[in-house]
Amino acid sequence: MNENLRSMLIGTAGLSAGAFVALLPTILRRPVDADLAGRERTARLFLIALAAHCLHFMEEFVTRFEDRFPALLGLPAWSENFFVVFNLIWLSVWILSAIGLQRGYWFALFPIWFFAIAAIANGIAHPFLAVVARGYFPGLITSPIVGVLGVLLWLRLQALTRSSA
Repeated sequence: MNENLRSMLIGTAGLSAGAFVALLPTILRRPVDADLAGRERTARLFLIALAAHCLHFMEEFVTRFEDRFPALLGLPAWSENFFVVFNLIWLSVWILSAIGLQRGYWFALFPIWFFAIAAIANGIAHPFLAVVARGYFPGLITSPIVGVLGVLLWLRLQALTRSSA
């Protein structure tokens, strides 16, 4: 396997695991259909969290996350193009999901659950990576904000849905 492809797959494996975990609440929980106000509140919080994530992505890009994170794993650096396109694709999916949530499309919840999980993971992982690196690690400054918003979003999603069991 090409080393660059291997680096991208291994380096993003945590996000793949997060996406798999996001399937669980998507499948096991159903939205409360009549809760238009709840959907609006959740969409607003989600858009605020997305804005924070944009700042987080910008911090990561400016401080060379695409070089430092793979190197920490003993992998080749990612190209700037891969890193930017990967993030912009996800931001696009999440923005469309916010629109879907406002319109009541239940399948829009999967990417939002995934975002909440990824945001919480960012809030934990970046401080941990800074400890491992024994100093600043790209994304550290904005990660606590993203992490807290991820927890708040998770709680909003819990309130917006109910167990289908």
